[in-house]
Amino acid sequence: MKYFFSLLLFATLNAGAQAPNIGILKRKAPESFQVLFKTSRGNFILEAYRRWSPAGADRLYQLVLTGYYDLNAFFRVEPNYVVQFGISDDFEANLFWHQKRLKDEPVLQLHKKGIVAFVRDRANSRATQLFVNMKDNPALDTIVREGVKGYTPVGKIIKGMDVFTQLYSNYGRKPATLQDSIYVRGNAYLAENFPELDIIISARIIR
Repeated sequence: MKYFFSLLLFATLNAGAQAPNIGILKRKAPESFQVLFKTSRGNFILEAYRRWSPAGADRLYQLVLTGYYDLNAFFRVEPNYVVQFGISDDFEANLFWHQKRLKDEPVLQLHKKGIVAFVRDRANSRATQLFVNMKDNPALDTIVREGVKGYTPVGKIIKGMDVFTQLYSNYGRKPATLQDSIYVRGNAYLAENFPELDIIISARIIR
């Protein structure tokens, strides 16, 4: 896997800034849509539902349309808890989206295995990062962090959940504690320090 990650890194080091046009923020998601993620361990499909999280679904739709998740690494892999991703290899893209964080929304769905939600660290802080529940995590329905209750689900994995069980997990949560470096240096930093991480090759809307 280290070899595969290195090839992807070589192919994208000179890609240049990819911050999207501001007009992307006007795009609204359909009531439901599916995203096909192709990864270094196989493919999975995420189905999103606007009724669960209107702002979250719109943001996910916009991110996929702009190719934001292409070449993202799975930088937190805890097999008995969650898998997390959603930091671009492109600093300008990261900066664009993180200046446009989402307002919080109520938790309308339980955190069962396969449920997907946006990461947050304080009030109104959802931006680009997603996590997939690797088991039922009821604590995430009600936990209060920085005055906000729970994490708002946006969709679920409807195919390819087995991909997540195959991701390289020996680094555990450690890369997620070094996010500032990932935001700034992208995959170059990960390749130097966590070369075995698996990666998303592409993410595209299929329905």
